[in-house]
Amino acid sequence: MQRDYEAENMSQREHQRCDISGRVLSFHFAEGKRLGLVGWVLNTEQGTVRGQLQGPGSKVKEMQDWLRNKGSPKSKITKAEFSNEKEIESLEHSDFRINKQKKV
Repeated sequence: MQRDYEAENMSQREHQRCDISGRVLSFHFAEGKRLGLVGWVLNTEQGTVRGQLQGPGSKVKEMQDWLRNKGSPKSKITKAEFSNEKEIESLEHSDFRINKQKKV
């Protein structure tokens, strides 16, 4: 049974960019980590958060729903946009990181 789950996850990895607007505080992507996703986030000069999500397609979709409908307790997300959705063969990251040095 475990192998079937791993095989499903291996064949359906997705990459997606996200742009989050609103009051985004304590943006640490604990939910993404809980879902087993990897990627990065950074604050933009426009006051939004930009990031990249990677992982099993079903978990990426779950994260999208969470960002659109719930968000972290200290955040008030007014807009969550997702783009550049594509299937990938392997993950480019090993965990979630917050890039504090670069603003775009």
